[in-house]
Amino acid sequence: MARYAIGDVQGCGAPLRALLRKLRFSADRDELWFTGDLVNRGPQSLEVLRLVRALSGNARTVLGNHDLHLLAHHFDPARPLRAGDTLQQVLQAPDREALMHWLLEQPLVIHDPRSADFLVHAGLLPQWTLAQTKALADETSQALRADPAAFLVGMYGAKPDRWSDSLTGMSRWRFTINVLTRLRYCDAAGTLNLKRKDSPDNAASRWRPWFEHRTPRSARTRVIFGHWSTLGLLQRPGLLGLDTGCVWGGALTAINLDDPEAPPMQLPCRACQQPGVDPQ
Repeated sequence: MARYAIGDVQGCGAPLRALLRKLRFSADRDELWFTGDLVNRGPQSLEVLRLVRALSGNARTVLGNHDLHLLAHHFDPARPLRAGDTLQQVLQAPDREALMHWLLEQPLVIHDPRSADFLVHAGLLPQWTLAQTKALADETSQALRADPAAFLVGMYGAKPDRWSDSLTGMSRWRFTINVLTRLRYCDAAGTLNLKRKDSPDNAASRWRPWFEHRTPRSARTRVIFGHWSTLGLLQRPGLLGLDTGCVWGGALTAINLDDPEAPPMQLPCRACQQPGVDPQ
């Protein structure tokens, strides 16, 4: 058995299928860990959702900002799609309800104590412990599932931009969503900057990648994330960044989580979109 982590697919079904063939993935033996953003911007979001859902327990995924954006459109059909969205095929599919029910059940983070792997779409707040992050993620997921329509309307926005234990209700959940599905840069005090999307080489001194600030997470834990296509493949002790810009003409990347000597497996992806603005 092998566990493979795969970066943001973004609706690019053909590269995903080709990558699984290259990995010689076997659904009765291996497991896939997806960093979220299964959908949007690419041409085959419906195919990707059906494929990953059909793998059942052999595929694990967290929700990304594009996945949440799809759910927002599902629960509010009057919401206008944005430029670059490619969600129409999913929203018109005969199995839409089943797919959206499955997507709604996916977590915001996955922590596997056996392997000490922690999967999240975007990032972690340096001020949070892993246990606190998991608790807040579970609390926010519970609120999402309890009243999806109301939650998904309220999740959009960049405020509050700093954590406080006194935050309650939608402000608390929105901040958690923004950290786990949108974060790239923050300052040492944990103030979020959700506008910056460039490479860290161009970052101003105050705003640093979330993983460059001191963090209380366990030294044994490996954080696996995506979301940051301009960052590219990042492999550091305790860190694995896997968004290599598939939909933008980069590659779709997989890493064998159980073999530290195995090289990354990558499949080039034809550009489906020009770099644009995230839907949140």
